[in-house]
Amino acid sequence: MPAPAPPPVTTRNAVVFLAVIAGGVTLKWMQDILTPLALALFLAVMIDSFSRVLTVRAPKFPKALALPTAVVLSLLLFGVSIWIVVDNGKEFFDHSSEYVASLNAIIAKFAPIVARLAPGLEMKVAPTIGDLVKQWNPQRYVGDVAQSFNSFATSAVLVLIYLGFILASRKGFARKIVALFPHHSQRDQNMKLFQRIRDGVEQYLWIQTVTGLMIAVAAWVVMMLVRLDNAFFWAFLIFLAAYIPILGGAIGCFLPPVFALIQFPDSLWPAIILFAALQSIFFVVGNVIYPRMQGDSLNMDPTVVLLSLALWGALWGVPGMFLSTPLTVATMLILAQFEGSRWIAILLSEDGDPQGERMLTGKGHGPAPDDFPARKT
Repeated sequence: MPAPAPPPVTTRNAVVFLAVIAGGVTLKWMQDILTPLALALFLAVMIDSFSRVLTVRAPKFPKALALPTAVVLSLLLFGVSIWIVVDNGKEFFDHSSEYVASLNAIIAKFAPIVARLAPGLEMKVAPTIGDLVKQWNPQRYVGDVAQSFNSFATSAVLVLIYLGFILASRKGFARKIVALFPHHSQRDQNMKLFQRIRDGVEQYLWIQTVTGLMIAVAAWVVMMLVRLDNAFFWAFLIFLAAYIPILGGAIGCFLPPVFALIQFPDSLWPAIILFAALQSIFFVVGNVIYPRMQGDSLNMDPTVVLLSLALWGALWGVPGMFLSTPLTVATMLILAQFEGSRWIAILLSEDGDPQGERMLTGKGHGPAPDDFPARKT
C-alpha cells in the first residue's frame, strides 16, 4: 500500500496558525496558574546558573554546597533589594512636607496657564495638593489596592512554593529524560534543546544585568552631579526597570526628571539636564550596545523582541513583560524542532539559524557538552 501523501503546505500553516491562537487563549485563561510557575522556572534557572558559576570560577568549592550557596545568595540579593526600597521610601516620606510645598508652588505657577487654555474650568484660585486629593477621593480605591496587594502576596507565595519543588526535583531530571527517551539519538537531541533554552535564558539575564548596570551607574553619576535627592534609589529603580526590554529603561529614565521638577521648583534646568542626559544614555545603550549583545547571543530579531514584549504583556501583564524575551527564545527553539513550524522559528531568529547549528560547529556560544553526560542504554 503506498504511503499517504503529506498534507499541503497551506494546510500545515493553517493548522499552525490555529494552534498559536488556541495556545494564546489557553495562556490567558490559565494566567493565574502559569505565571507563578513561569517565574519560578526563571528563578530556578538563575539559581542554577549561580551554582554552576561557583563550581567553574572556584574549582575547589564543594559541588554539594554550590546549589545551597546559590539559594542563599539569591535570598540575600532579594532581601537587600527590599531593604533599599524600604529605606529610601522612609527617607522620601520624611521629606514629603517639602515636596508637597513644592508641588503646591508648581500648581500655583501653572494654574493661570491652564485657566487660559481651558476657560470652562472656572479656576478662580489655584488648587492645592490637598484639594486635588479630596476631589480624587482615594478611599474608593482602597478595596482595589488591598485586593492587588493580596493577589501579589498570593502569587509570591506560589512562586516560592513552585521554586522549592523545582529545586527539590532537580536531581531526578536526568533519570526522567533517560526514561522518556531510551534511545541515544532522541535523548541527545532533547537534551541539546533543553541546554539551548537554558543557555538563552542565562544570556538574557547576563545581557539585561550588564546593560541595566551601565544605564543605572551612568544615571547615578548624572543625578549626583545635579544633586538630586535619593539618587541611589532612582538608579536602583532604573536598574530593575531595565529587565523589561526596551520600555523599562525608557520609563525608568522619565521618573528622575519629574522628581527634579518637584525638588527644584524654581528652575527647570535640573529637570532638562537630567532628561537630556538620561535619554542620551538610554539611547546609546539601548540602540548601540544592547542590539549587538542580543544579536550575538540570543539570536533574536530586535523587532521580535518588541512584538514579544507587547504580546506577553497583553497575556500576563508585568510578569509577562519581564519574561517576554526568555519565553520567546524557548518558543523559537521548540518551534524549530518541527518541520511544520520551523518557518516561524526562522522568522523569529536574527540570522535564520534558530536551531543553533553554528553553535554546535563551534562558531557560537553553545552549552557545555558535559553538563548532562549521556548514559549508555
